[in-house]
Parts: sequence; C-alpha cells; structure tokens
Amino acid sequence: MRERVDRVIRADAVLTPAGFVRGAVTITGGIVTAILPIDEPVETRPIADSGLSDGAATDIRLPSGRVLLPGLVDTHVHVNEPGRTDWEGFASATRAAAAGGVTTVIDMPLNSIPPTTTVSGLDLKRAAAGPQASVNVGFWGGAVPGNLGTLRELHSAGVFGFKAFLSPSGVEEFPALSSAELLAAAAEISAFGGLLLVHAEDPAELDAAPPATGRSYAGFLASRPPQAEASAIDRVIDAVRRTGVSAHILHLSAGAALPRLRAARAEGLPITVETCPHYLSFAAEQIPDGATAFKCCPPIRDAANRELLWAGLLDGTIDLVASDHSPATRELKLGHGGDFGLAWGGISGLELSLPAVWTAAGAAGIGLDRVIGWMSTATARFAGLTGKGIIRPGADADLVSFAPEESFTVDVGALQHKNPVSAFDGATLRGRVHGTWLAGALVHDTGAGNGITSPAASARPEHPPRGALLRRPAPTRPAPTP
Repeated sequence: MRERVDRVIRADAVLTPAGFVRGAVTITGGIVTAILPIDEPVETRPIADSGLSDGAATDIRLPSGRVLLPGLVDTHVHVNEPGRTDWEGFASATRAAAAGGVTTVIDMPLNSIPPTTTVSGLDLKRAAAGPQASVNVGFWGGAVPGNLGTLRELHSAGVFGFKAFLSPSGVEEFPALSSAELLAAAAEISAFGGLLLVHAEDPAELDAAPPATGRSYAGFLASRPPQAEASAIDRVIDAVRRTGVSAHILHLSAGAALPRLRAARAEGLPITVETCPHYLSFAAEQIPDGATAFKCCPPIRDAANRELLWAGLLDGTIDLVASDHSPATRELKLGHGGDFGLAWGGISGLELSLPAVWTAAGAAGIGLDRVIGWMSTATARFAGLTGKGIIRPGADADLVSFAPEESFTVDVGALQHKNPVSAFDGATLRGRVHGTWLAGALVHDTGAGNGITSPAASARPEHPPRGALLRRPAPTRPAPTP
C-alpha cells in the first residue's frame, strides 16, 4: 500500500520537465514525492499530523482551465526594509509575491538603510524579514567603493552574489564603482567563485546626453541612450575577460547591446543576462508625457527595441526575466507634476510579472512553458536553487494554480505591494494566479470556489508568514583555474 502523504494536488495540466501532463502531485514534508495519474487514489494524513494547518483541503482538484506550475523565483526585488519601509517592506512585498505566484524572492542590497554591504547590514535584513515573510527570501550583497576587500565576509555569510552600479544609483549610501574599482571587485569576487551583478549604464555617456527635465517622455528617453548600456556592458565584458569573474547584466533594456553579448557568450565568457516584464510589455510610443509611473532606469524604449529583447530571449542571449520590483511612495513617483527629471525611477510589478509576460508572450505565440522557463526554471538555476523552479519528485513543493486564459484589468488599489502606484494600472492582462503553495502549504488563494478551499467556508483564512530565509547554496560556482 502506498504511504500516506500530506497533500495531493490534481490538475488537468501539470508543468513537468517533460511538458504538461494530467497528473496528481503528491507532497510530503514540503517536497514533491510523486506525479501520479490524475485519478490515482491517494490517502492523505489528517492535517493536524502534516504540519500544514493552512485551512485548505488535503486532496485538491483544480478546476478546468487551471494549470499547476512551479513557483516563480524572482531574483531582482527591492524590498527597501529597513530604513525605507514607507516605500516597501517584507510583509507587503512577500504578500505581493505570493499573490503573483512568486514563491522565492532575492532582495537587492539597496534601497534599504543600511544597504547590504556589510555582515551587520545583512543581519538587520534577516531580522526584519524573518517574522514577516510570506515566501522564501534570499539576499544579494552590494559591492561599493567602501567595502572592497571585505566581500568574502558577506559571501561566507550567505549572500547570493554582489550587485554593483557603474553609474549613480540614486541613493547616496550605495555609490557607484569606477572603472578601476570594477576591476578590483571583479578580481576579488572571482577569487572565491562568487557572482557579480551589474547595473550597466556608463556615467560618461549619461553625462554627455541631455539631462532629463520636464514632462516629455521622449526627453527622458534621450537622457538614457542605448549607448550608455552598450558602453557599460563593454566594461563588464572586459572585466570578465581579465579576471574570470562570473557576471550578470541586470535589467537589459537596450536591444543594441545584444550583439556584443552574443559575441562574449560565443567566446565562452561566463556572462548571464536578464530583462524585465516592463521592457517586454510596454513601448515608448505608448507612454504619455508626464506619466512618471513608467519611469525606470534604464528606460522603456521603443517597440522595435522591445522586439529585439524578445528575440534575445528566444535565441538564448537573454537568460531570464525578473521583475526589478522597485517601489517608492506615491509622492516620490507622482508628486512632481509629471517631471521625469524629479520623479523616482522604478516599476512596481512584482505581483503582475507572470500575467504581464504571459500576455505579451501568448500574443506572439510563445508557450507558457517557455515563460515559466525564463521566470522560474532559469532564475532558480541562476541562483543555484536546485530544488526550485521545477515540478518533479524530490523538488520543493512550491506550486501555483494559474488560469492562463482568464483576463483581468489591473486595479492598482487592489494589489498587495505597499504604495498604490504601478505602470500596469489599468492594463488588461491575461492569466490569473488563483493559489500559491510554499513547501506544500497554502500562502495565497483567491477564495472559496477555486478548487483549493471549501466552498462552504464563510471567509478566506488568513495565511501566516511561512517564508524561509535562504542562504547561498554551497558550493557555488567554482573559482576559475589560475
């Protein structure tokens, strides 16, 4: 007789490494134990014995039209706590993640105060996140002029890698690296087999461009030209070639930089690349003057550029898609009369990343399996989280019930992140998350009648924070051979 399990989730379409199958996913101890035929009898333990206690059924059949996906891993999220918790915080950000089917986020080292550039700063982050996290949380460290020579300490403390800016970050406590400092950081990180993440915009190119002032989106776009990204990426490629460091280009927006990245990859250089949902969804031609909710750096470029980014994803030059959720208060984003030179730059889209990318991909005939590959499987692999981003026996039971054909109009006031501002407000998106499980326990659901909770339930239960604080898996990427 088959052993009893904690939970079984049955769906007409379960995304597995072999593609979509009709199946029943069994879960015990937070781990997927089997994928059985959909109607296979399975005996579940009493919920009191399972440790789940989440108000959901133990034998769940998703309704027709729902698919079961691996939870997303978002490797680019600015939570901002401590220090700027009025912008965002771990409670609100991780609730938004769960509502969007994101079961793991990796927090950027800024815009918190202090930034995650020291072990003590990392400890403060962990202390803030621990009691509040609805999903798993890991942390990037920062590489700034003042902490070069001490990065191994942060690496040993479990950060996933080190983010650096080549141009001003926008906050004084996280200064950019000069060309010489970039090489020094690259050599230091290479020596212990770490990972360098780069916000790649060349400050000389930005200084030579006309400054962003006033309400004109075209004027803002001219202030951050594609050449600024291309030139900075050349500097990163040179640093990789000279030091052997593994490097990652954050939030690529300029399709013009793709040929040099293809050439670097063909050379065998260890460089990975991401882009973001807003670059794949919007185009400069759509953005009205004064619409500072769309301001981000690097900027959203024109429709032809957007198509280059999609081509880069499809041919593998771009490895993954991450949200770059970078929220701020409504006053900072919208309180300057639409002046792009004064508004804070950053898009709040954590909860909407999956439907946003799926909407654009589906319109182009790209399958949902490819989208999940970029937003879950590839991001988990990038972070070294081998148990995530996939549904198979032995993997973590981080799962999502998703209705790919269900459309909705975004109401920013109904989203879970802290401040009601988003470039996606009012957009009609395709695909809705109806349930999210973390290690087999329910952390988000849209209410009774969705196949997860009993229709007789009078109210949706509140799901307590269940997220774990993650450390960089060891061993990480091997150090280069001298």
